[in-house]
Amino acid sequence: MIPVVTPAEMAEIDAASPEAVDVLVGRAGAAVARAVLEELGGGYGRRVVVLAGPGSNGADGRVAAERLEQRGVRTIVVDALDAPERLPPADLVVDAAFGTGLRHPFEPPRTSSPVLAVDLPSGLDGLTGVAMGAPMGAVRTVTFAALKPGLLLGEGPGLAGRVEVADIGLDVSGAGAFLVEDSDISGLVPMRRPDAHKWHSACWVVAGSPGMEGAAHLAAAAAQRAGAGYVRLSVPGGVDAGTPVEVVGHPVDVGLAEVSGDLDRFASLVVGPGLGTDGDTWSGVRRLVASSTVPVVVDGDALNALVGGDQERRWVAPVVLTPHDGEYERLTGSRPEPDRIGAARALARSFDAVVLLKGPTTVVAAPDGRVRLVTAGDSRLATAGTGDVLAGILGAFVARGADPLDAAAAAAHVHGRLATACPETGLVAGDLATHLVEVLVGLKVDPLEGASF
Repeated sequence: MIPVVTPAEMAEIDAASPEAVDVLVGRAGAAVARAVLEELGGGYGRRVVVLAGPGSNGADGRVAAERLEQRGVRTIVVDALDAPERLPPADLVVDAAFGTGLRHPFEPPRTSSPVLAVDLPSGLDGLTGVAMGAPMGAVRTVTFAALKPGLLLGEGPGLAGRVEVADIGLDVSGAGAFLVEDSDISGLVPMRRPDAHKWHSACWVVAGSPGMEGAAHLAAAAAQRAGAGYVRLSVPGGVDAGTPVEVVGHPVDVGLAEVSGDLDRFASLVVGPGLGTDGDTWSGVRRLVASSTVPVVVDGDALNALVGGDQERRWVAPVVLTPHDGEYERLTGSRPEPDRIGAARALARSFDAVVLLKGPTTVVAAPDGRVRLVTAGDSRLATAGTGDVLAGILGAFVARGADPLDAAAAAAHVHGRLATACPETGLVAGDLATHLVEVLVGLKVDPLEGASF
């Protein structure tokens, strides 16, 4: 996983470094110069304009300019505080005007040349990804020591281009947030034990309502494909005939009273997809989440059941909440702030639960402040039912023994990778489970030690 630190955290890391400032600037400038040469495919005779500000970001750019001149690059340094309306023609512009410390809108000079940004595009808020002014969109960004949230959130991904993290010798081992990569998934989801039987990773899905049975089917099918050894499905008030053939149907009444009696045999519980708005069912959800002795994934309509009420939010077992922005607003009374990491952390603390805050970049937060960010996936997932699939995958990963934070991060990443395994258009939620096995194999998530699906 790649560490992610806020601008404030980065300032503390800089201040704590035993290295002299000029040493760090030298390393940063050298990293920028290398990236420029890679971007240009060589240096001799090329023309580069460096837009340099008054702070450390500008110092990095000036060192890069010196290095580039030594390689035969015709370099012009332009003062960002006294820049013309349009920059001179160049093969590449290096945006070293302002880094993470900018607190006001920035209107850069115009250019038609490609841009390489230093640390992050000037004018992009390093915490939220909100553009202040009109930042120049970069084809590549070289950031230092760790990713900044603004490169992953809001308008950041569209403005930063390809992002490279350059190691300049700063200690980021205390980072509390990390970006999940493909290579991390197999380490987050435990393999089945050699002596495993179906009850070791059994998952109970309580979902569906009249007209919403499909949500229950999607969640149950995803839990099966993601490695749950046994999946039980209960639709409050009855089980419909369309239940997946390998899933064990189990009737429960609308108040969910029957769930508690047999729950100890299971390793996880998923409650909520397509559950509807019946008042008795919502009361049952509140009682079930509070008393469950196994980890609970609370999704969809079950999240709405937790709104208000007098529950103390003191759970017996770990709880994972999976809100989108609208559900977050219902739970808290307001939409998530642009600082989505802070928003997810606040909800996690308030509900003493792991929170998977869905979005173009999904933020997963634990009550103790640990955060995982997931950028896999794209807008193809913005269709009905895909969240039900995510809930099923998450339930299976918890049932397999993953820590709830790890399970949520891994499930969100796998869910995102499912989108890229599907056609570019026409995706429906039912397509995802059909690609789940191949995605898990590609990510080396193996249910059997030393084997694959």
